[in-house]
Amino acid sequence: MSINQLQFPLDFKFHIATISNDFSVTDAKGQSVFYVREKMFTWRDRIKVYSNSKQTELLYELTSNKLIDFQQTFTITDRNGKVVGKARRKTLKSFWTATFHIYDTNDNHIFTIKERSGLVRMMDGVFGEIPILGFFSGYVFNPKYALSDLSGKELMEISKEPSFFGRKFKLEKLADTEGNDELFILSYMMLLIADRNRG
Repeated sequence: MSINQLQFPLDFKFHIATISNDFSVTDAKGQSVFYVREKMFTWRDRIKVYSNSKQTELLYELTSNKLIDFQQTFTITDRNGKVVGKARRKTLKSFWTATFHIYDTNDNHIFTIKERSGLVRMMDGVFGEIPILGFFSGYVFNPKYALSDLSGKELMEISKEPSFFGRKFKLEKLADTEGNDELFILSYMMLLIADRNRG
């Protein structure tokens, strides 16, 4: 099935028992559709997207252009090396709310993913450092990230689901995405790896 034909909502679940940053993606029917893994101990951040947890079929790669986390741009390529698009974290805007810009194959900024509430980010950081109370921060303070076009129309939203252990996210479609599901879903995968310590 094509990534543009997936049935929403999609569920993202991190695997806390592994030393790497990896998570599985299931569709609305509960069927596994992706297994995402960040390659560890490399000079540049690299995220690999497989068809299943056995990692026998590589579908996409997201590769950082920089060695350090300062406005990194991840180039998204398919299994044939064809560029799908790019996603970049806007570091200077991310002190209050996380912001990511999405680019087409010609480096044109066409979409934006932005965290809905800076207050949730602040409270999560404050309570996360408090003994005992910090244990509950992941259940109470859960970020949401909306994807919109340049006119401000919201197309998708991913939200952290309340949990004490592990991290689960739900991705929902809010409007017609005009065949851009591939770029959007892959950009959200990059976001979850980049913001993995939130919530």
